[in-house]
Amino acid sequence: MEGNDKQTEPAPGNRTEITDLGEFGLIQHLTKNIQVKNKTTLKGVGDDAAVIRKDNKEVYVVTTDLLIEGIHFDMMYHPMQHLGYKSVMVNLSDICAMNATPSQITVSLAISNRFSLESMEELYEGIIAACEKYNVDLIGGDTTSSQKGLIISITAIGIAEEKNLTYRDTAKIGDLICVSGDLGAAYIGLQILEREKQIFLENPDIQPDLEEEKYVVGRQLMPEARLDIIDILEDLRIQPTAMIDISDGLSSDLLHICTSSGAGCRIYEEKIPIAQETRDRAMKFNLAPITTALNGGEDYELLFTIDPANLDKIQHHTDFSIIGHLTKPDDGFKLITVSGNHVDLKAQGWDSFK
Repeated sequence: MEGNDKQTEPAPGNRTEITDLGEFGLIQHLTKNIQVKNKTTLKGVGDDAAVIRKDNKEVYVVTTDLLIEGIHFDMMYHPMQHLGYKSVMVNLSDICAMNATPSQITVSLAISNRFSLESMEELYEGIIAACEKYNVDLIGGDTTSSQKGLIISITAIGIAEEKNLTYRDTAKIGDLICVSGDLGAAYIGLQILEREKQIFLENPDIQPDLEEEKYVVGRQLMPEARLDIIDILEDLRIQPTAMIDISDGLSSDLLHICTSSGAGCRIYEEKIPIAQETRDRAMKFNLAPITTALNGGEDYELLFTIDPANLDKIQHHTDFSIIGHLTKPDDGFKLITVSGNHVDLKAQGWDSFK
């Protein structure tokens, strides 16, 4: 009621912790009863982006992401320009995952008094650089104060022909599983940055030397949305049957496609693309390279499925790796290791509530 700010708590014993559900369980629980009422809403909750009808041929694709200091980024090693650039990329990547082209963004910020005007100018330099590189317009947003830290919320809008849209839930049993680029580098970059942070905190006189770590650190601080992959697939005349961007880790994001599409999967360890720099650095951290690829996240590569009839078009293309295929749901979700063992895939990637 008006004037009553007291929070209502459930009776003892009836409280459910959000951590028990995790990020995607929470979303599913909160949105399970939502019903779409407008004919222009073609796709609501449940994919990389929502889809809104523009006309009889084209649609708008809309997505939003929230980045919180201390949860999604650490100001100890995230330069403001890099942070601005990355905050745009994570949204444009979702647009690409729908097989659409990004066109506009809005930017909303909550800023604590720790940050100066000059630091915000640096943040916007990164945001504007990303917009210019991807031919995207910054068309609005909002700003407010924050009691602690920096909060960045970006909404991205894209456009596509409706017939070209790709969802998570339209893959078919027997489809080939493909991925662009290489995986695991961003996670290794994060481990290196965290290591250098601890060294600096223990001895501020020691300056980090990251010259030999440019590739993996760059993949963490300044990822790229793979808009080029959308163009390549169009040139190859390949329409993915399902697609998602790899933000939470290969295992987690592949399971999104499988569960949404009602399928199982088989992927093969030796087929998963991992850069040599990633392999070398992973071993220094006593990490199995395959673990970084499966569970690391933030690579922002595209994971997609295709009809086996398109195998000849893609199997020798240097931008893609075919890592497995979809199976009957009863077959489960399996990783076939180099030694031939069948290991259950689990969603062990990024979860902000864990």
